[in-house]
Order: sequence, then C-alpha cells, then structure tokens
Amino acid sequence: MCLIGLLGDVSVTSRRRTTIQNRIKCCLFDHSRRKQQDSRCFHHSSHQVSFNSDTMFSSSFLRLILLLCLLSSSFSSTASSSNSIAADQTLRPQEELLKLKLIRQELDKINKPAVKTIQSPDGDVIACVSTHQQPAFDHPLLQGQRPMDPPEIPEGYKKDDESYEEDSQLWSLSGESCPEGTIPIRRTTEQDMLRASSVSGFGRKIRRVRRDSTNNGHEHAVGYVTGRQYYGAKASINVWSPRVTSQYEFSLSQIWVIAGSFTHDLNTIEAGWQISPELYGDTYPRFFTYWTSDAYRTTGCYNLLCSGFVQTNRRIAIGAAISPRSSYKGGQFDISLLIWKDPKHGHWWLQFGSGALVGYWPAFLFTHLKQHGSMIQFGGEIVNNRPGGSHTTTQMGSGHFAGEGFGKASYFRNLQIVDWDNTLIPVSNLKILADHPNCYDIRGGTNRVWGNYFYYGGPGKNPRCP
Repeated sequence: MCLIGLLGDVSVTSRRRTTIQNRIKCCLFDHSRRKQQDSRCFHHSSHQVSFNSDTMFSSSFLRLILLLCLLSSSFSSTASSSNSIAADQTLRPQEELLKLKLIRQELDKINKPAVKTIQSPDGDVIACVSTHQQPAFDHPLLQGQRPMDPPEIPEGYKKDDESYEEDSQLWSLSGESCPEGTIPIRRTTEQDMLRASSVSGFGRKIRRVRRDSTNNGHEHAVGYVTGRQYYGAKASINVWSPRVTSQYEFSLSQIWVIAGSFTHDLNTIEAGWQISPELYGDTYPRFFTYWTSDAYRTTGCYNLLCSGFVQTNRRIAIGAAISPRSSYKGGQFDISLLIWKDPKHGHWWLQFGSGALVGYWPAFLFTHLKQHGSMIQFGGEIVNNRPGGSHTTTQMGSGHFAGEGFGKASYFRNLQIVDWDNTLIPVSNLKILADHPNCYDIRGGTNRVWGNYFYYGGPGKNPRCP
C-alpha cells in the first residue's frame, strides 16, 4: 500500500524531483476496485491532490513512503484478495491522507506570513510576523483590531534585579531581532503536529488538570491561596532542565490564575516554563502560556497555537527555549512572571522579567475570569504514564526533593498577589500540597530577602515511590 499514491501528481521542476515523482507514480493503488493494476506501474486513483514544490514533504517522510511502496510491491506479488484487504486495514492510507490534509490546513492557520525569519541555535525557526496578523486576530471578536495600549502596572511593583531579562532566550543569542511592528513566533512544523495524538489535540491539554490526587496521571507539588478575590499574581521561578522520560509526559513549573470549579466550567490562565517532548520535539525548558475557559475540553491552547493570547512584545518568543538554566550545586537562574487584570479594560496581562510586557488574554475569552480569580496556584506539575506499571522517572523541578534546599532543589520566591485595587501584596495563608510526597514534595518558608517562598520537586520513581 502506498500513501503517496493517493496524493497524485507532484509538480516539480528539477530532474531529481521528477525522478522521485516517477518512482511514486509506480506505487499507486486503485482502492475503489481493490485489485492490482499493471504489475510494473499502477494507474492514478481518483484521490489526487496536486501540490507544488513549496509544500513538498520532508525527506524523512519521503523515505517512509518509499519503504511503504516496497512493502506494497512485495504484498502484491503473493497476497490474496483477503490479505490485500487486511493490509489495507492495517495501513489505512485514506485515513493518513485525511490526517495530512488536516495538518496542512492547521499549519496554514498557525504559521502566518513572515516579514523575516531567524534561525535559532537550538534548531527553532522564529518568524517575525506583523503584529496585526498574529493568530489572535483570527478570533471573530478581534478581527480588524489592533493590540491594546499598555495597562497601568500594579502599585507596589518593584523590578527584580536578579531575574532574567528578555535576552534570556536561545533564539536571541543569534544577535538578530524582529523589526518594529512585528512579533516573534516559533514556527510550527509538520513533525510537531505528527507527534501529537491527534490534529485536533495539538497544542492542547487533553486531560483535565485538578488540584488533588485524582488527575489521571497529572501530579503536582504546589503552594496555593484561596478564599478571596484575586486580580493577579507574581513570582520568580527557578529554571532547570528536569529529565522527562517519555515523549508523552511533561514537566513544568508555572503560575495558575483560577476561577470556577474543577469541573466543566474551570477557567485558568497559566504561564511558566515547561519541558514537553511531544509539543516541541526536544528537552529544552521553554517559556510558555496556556488558557482555558471550559476545563481544557474545547477552548484554549499553549502559546500562540490558537486565537486567544494577543502578543505585543517583539523581543520575546513564547514557546522558545530559555538559557541559561540552573545546575546542581552551581549557578541558579530564575524568571520573574507577573499576571494581572487591567483595571480599566479587564484584560489579563503578562509580564516577563524586569518590565517586559509580553501581551494579554482578552477578557471575553473567559466566563468566571471576566471578573476575578478565586484561587492562585504556584508550583510544579508532571504527567505520569506509569511505564511498565511503575511510577515514571520524569523529574519535577530540579529532580531533587525540597529538603535539599538552595542550589539543589528548585524554588519559587517572592510570591505575591494583586488585590482588588491593583496593588501587589505578599501572599498570606499560603497552603502547600503534594499529591504524591514520596515522589515529589514541597516545603514553604518566609524570610526578609525572598519573602514567601518554597522549595519543591523530586525524582519520581525511587524506593519510596515504586
């Protein structure tokens, strides 16, 4: 069975591509009749889609197709009609064609035309996209609009001199930047989407995430406050490179602004750093955002992978790798994040580092968060897929328990909330919770320099966490 056979003619200009085209044409299969054509070269089926050289698949994909062609040839020489049907059911080329078509459509929506592209040292391609053409403005309520002006900073805000500036991302080390009137967006590739469990699930948290131990594999070590109205939060988050042992697991550290119940009407705004091999294809810690207004069911996404978050900054790429990172018994680095509700327009703004506004989540995206949050949460989260029936060895934070302290365990420091009058105040009555403390734990404290803080994390599977 040959997938490319269903794609039809490939229009190319070079002799090399023409050769590939001819080889592919010799591997077509007539599904409507379910019988072999000429043994040397099949006729085209009716499922033809013409595409130009600028949409050619990657070389690795072509190698896969040629392998499938060889398998098809070997089947055709010996298989009976019943075996042909079984092979067809196994490879399901029509389903694969549909998936590839959906991937192309989704990439067209996500990857907007670039004014300039920048190659990052980690392999990312950063596209400088006109601000008004970013994915957010695909939303019906934002079409034709321009980004909002910067809001009023919460009273009591002080720059954190120890925290990262916006040049802490790997792509910016190239020395290039995006021009005025554009924003940097990490290019999404075909390979990124093929790693996802489904095209519709790409860039989304599929499972609901709760703040207790009934999370379908999601485990947390967090500090949280509840019981009043919250209009934002701020913290400095220690950055590490924890080990993530499965493509379908992740490890993250973030701030949550939460409203609604932990059922169908959950509203969240989230920002921090994460390692997600499925989403990014590597194990770099990356700056990320997320939002949902219905408990991760149909709304929201990571970063700029759907219409929602409006970016205003041309020097920070959401989803880009962070550098440098902390090391065990070595240098410690953290990022300062501030999320707050603009008292004038009601949008939720995000600030990175010492004063760099990244952008905002429009208020109309939400139900409960149109007014305020009912809980603020700080901390770490991992996904445990229980490989081999035992706990994962995916790490949280630094991969070390909270009791090891500074330089060894990961931390959050200077925990603050934004009050009803747009004032930053220290967190009070902070509660701490670890879903599985033998795997990942948390310890809080207060001092004059760090204010409210906690250490958290762990190695996952160990003698006390089988």
